[in-house]
Amino acid sequence: MVFRTSLFLSLAALFIAGAQSTTVFFTNKCSYTVWPATLTGGGAPQLPTTGFELPSGESSTLEVPPNWTSGRIWGRTGCTTDSTTGKFSCLTGDCASGQIECNGAGGIPPATLLEFTLNGNSNGIDFYDVSLVDGFNLPVSVQPLGNYSCNATSCAGDVNGVCLPELSVTGPDGSVVACKSACLALNQPQYCCSGEYNAPEKCPPTGYSKLFKAQCPQAYSYAYDDGSSTFTCPTGDNYLVMFCP
Repeated sequence: MVFRTSLFLSLAALFIAGAQSTTVFFTNKCSYTVWPATLTGGGAPQLPTTGFELPSGESSTLEVPPNWTSGRIWGRTGCTTDSTTGKFSCLTGDCASGQIECNGAGGIPPATLLEFTLNGNSNGIDFYDVSLVDGFNLPVSVQPLGNYSCNATSCAGDVNGVCLPELSVTGPDGSVVACKSACLALNQPQYCCSGEYNAPEKCPPTGYSKLFKAQCPQAYSYAYDDGSSTFTCPTGDNYLVMFCP
């Protein structure tokens, strides 16, 4: 269940609840509404809320299992409900469920992804990252709360503003609303790190992935971009997800 509340009260609640559960705090600093979505992988049950509306300037919190593995969060943009059919759809990040809730469906790329593997309350390590492997639709960041030794990560740059024509997704007004990765757009093994290129030493960064990396140095820009893009924190912390940080 999602609870919309003030920034101060939500942060206070996070620290109180942190010992028993993991809470993700969302805030939208974009000038437009974002519709966050979640996906739980690995055959585990989906979260009680898999999609919701987050207007500009508002905040919300979402409780997730402390052992939430293969978890994904992304933001959808340009969403509307058809007045005739009642079908909900989005220009970017749409999960094609026809509803605000994604109900176990993933986002259609390109979309900026936050990926989580949380390892419960067993003195383990949480892993989190921002991925542009399938492309970009809006800036986002994730920050651990409570443990000041853990680092935040983000993709705060405007990839859409430098997106090349062959990677661009445009909206009804012709503006670039998302930017595909080279793998998604061109579907060639040297960009997807597949086939004969399926090894780190055989799949180095390309001009396309370097374009993404220049805008978002901490984010995954292609499949083997592990060294500078995976972040960890002792398990049991809570997390702040910010759109347009």
